[in-house]
Amino acid sequence: MISYHCKRLICLFVTTFFLTGALAKVKLPAVFSDGMVLQQQASVPVWGTSNGQTVDITTSWNEKKYRVQVNDDGAWRVMVITPKAGGPYEIYLNDGNEMVLRDVLIGEVWLASGQSNMGMRVASPPTQPVLHADRLISEAGNPLIRLFRLPVKQAIHPLDDCDATWTQPDSASVSAFSAVAYQFALNLQRELGVPVGILQSAYGGTQVQAWMDSTSLNSFPELASLRIPEKVTKNTPTVLFNAMIYPILGYRIKGAIWYQGEGNRGTADRYADWFAGMVQGWRARWNQGDFPFLYAQIAPFKYDGKNQSAYLREAQLQAMTEIPNTGMAVTLDVGSKETIHPPDKTTVAGRLSNLALAKVYGKLSEETNSPVLKKTKRKGGNIHLYFDNVAEGLVMRDSETANDNFEVAGADRQFYPATARIVTDNELIIQSRQVAHPIAVRYCFKDWAIGSLFNSRGLPASSFRTDKGGYK
Repeated sequence: MISYHCKRLICLFVTTFFLTGALAKVKLPAVFSDGMVLQQQASVPVWGTSNGQTVDITTSWNEKKYRVQVNDDGAWRVMVITPKAGGPYEIYLNDGNEMVLRDVLIGEVWLASGQSNMGMRVASPPTQPVLHADRLISEAGNPLIRLFRLPVKQAIHPLDDCDATWTQPDSASVSAFSAVAYQFALNLQRELGVPVGILQSAYGGTQVQAWMDSTSLNSFPELASLRIPEKVTKNTPTVLFNAMIYPILGYRIKGAIWYQGEGNRGTADRYADWFAGMVQGWRARWNQGDFPFLYAQIAPFKYDGKNQSAYLREAQLQAMTEIPNTGMAVTLDVGSKETIHPPDKTTVAGRLSNLALAKVYGKLSEETNSPVLKKTKRKGGNIHLYFDNVAEGLVMRDSETANDNFEVAGADRQFYPATARIVTDNELIIQSRQVAHPIAVRYCFKDWAIGSLFNSRGLPASSFRTDKGGYK
């Protein structure tokens, strides 16, 4: 016969077993939810928590089963192999209780980040309208695009999760989503013919320091020495990385697009290094190599005159030489004199998506880079400029500021208006009657200008200067 004490022990064991099973529950961060997109043909990390001992995962696209141990902190992480683009699929998770992720698509995943020009919604207020907004909203509904928008937030310490969810692009979700990011995703989906997921993490009026992780920040003494203020703001270093990047850090992406810089006009002399450091930090923490990082140069605008935006655009141009696997969309022709938020986000998204299609996917053979100054030569009273990325040749367009776009200076460093003439596919002659012996040239090197120099593909050259006498 079984003794009374043995019966009690058996009952306690059975009760504990069933209670543990009943209490066990897989918890996932918000980025893993119904309707998500996983990067195709990749080893994709999936992670979460559980109070069970193990978690079993089954992926419906191949019926492959994974078992992962839960660590002492209740966390687990597993690498899942994804197939070619397709879906919808399901992912089954079980730690004693079953959980199912439904409507999972496999395709291309991109991150879109930056400040207000990236965050600017399709349905922006009438005072700052977005070009083609009505059409984008009325035509919303592509089931092969999924949107994930992180709320604006800052945090001193890294956050494990965020209050967001994957949505299909109906009129409401498209209206609230980034105009650049949505159109970028739309362009990729149409050209690639596969599902596209786009994660938006953007916050207006922010500086690059706030988007850095602490390791990257500490590599710059001028930033590392800054004390945490009593009142934390959205521009306190690292707070946006902690709140708006860390919750999705490691979610497998194909690449990132970035539109930021206006907030750093006052620190343009350090921006190229800080920006490159931020990108390097993200890539190191993402642990998937030098993934493509494409960005938009800030557009011209009639600022307050305190910090010339041309120096920031120059820093962004310089950053292309410091950041591997990158590309920059020049926006010198789509700025607005009236607003820092130019309405034409379609052109910006188109240039970014064309860079991705050419550099990342090998789908475009035509030139997708803007003309870049390669070298200069002084010949008599003229300066000759030679450019790369001209496609079939340079093109000069009329604009309301075209006559003021080129300037030259002599030894006195005083700049005067100059004329520019195309002499070969990649060569300009610059001259001015007011400067007999020019030694320096500037092009659109001011807050407000409308680009007039393009290549044959319609891509504008960035503002530039040949005098490197330091920042003013």
